[in-house]
Amino acid sequence: MNFLKKTYNWTLEKAQHKNAKWYLSLISFAESSFFPIPPDILLIPMALASKAKALFYAFICTLFSVLGGILGYAIGYFFYNSVGIYIVELYHLENSFNIFEDYYKEFGILIVLGAGITPFPYKFITIASGVFGLNIFLFIIVSIIGRGLRFYLIAILLYFFGEKIKLIIDKYFNILTIVFFILLVGSVFIIRFL
Repeated sequence: MNFLKKTYNWTLEKAQHKNAKWYLSLISFAESSFFPIPPDILLIPMALASKAKALFYAFICTLFSVLGGILGYAIGYFFYNSVGIYIVELYHLENSFNIFEDYYKEFGILIVLGAGITPFPYKFITIASGVFGLNIFLFIIVSIIGRGLRFYLIAILLYFFGEKIKLIIDKYFNILTIVFFILLVGSVFIIRFL
């Protein structure tokens, strides 16, 4: 746990750095395949410090997160038995991974979308997408939508509401994203079965 706290503090420090956008790119990329701290930790203070660049920072997060997701997909597809399994075990998700396969075959696209938006470890889904052979083009498109929704929503809220919304995001981020995802999935099922 001490390692995670140090990593979190290191990440937070980078928001003040003169090359913060490069750190944002690096962390967005790495978080999608192995890094434990989400880029939101950098995005929020950077967007607050420069509201005019908030949407640009969301773009950086989305682009590099999807590129990192492609790396995660490749780890799952080509290197699961060597690298991928180590990453899954590092996060203690090996039992979930075995149970997950049946759900993934039926709801793969929705799972990628949900992981892109919610706090669920996106790296787990990128690796699983490669292991289970989800169509790479669908994976990329859905990742762009999911990650884009997440990062642009944060940037837009910070742009319009500033520090007030930051406090709400910090306090209720997990609940807000899960509720949003449930509403999104619910609407997809309603449309599908009407």
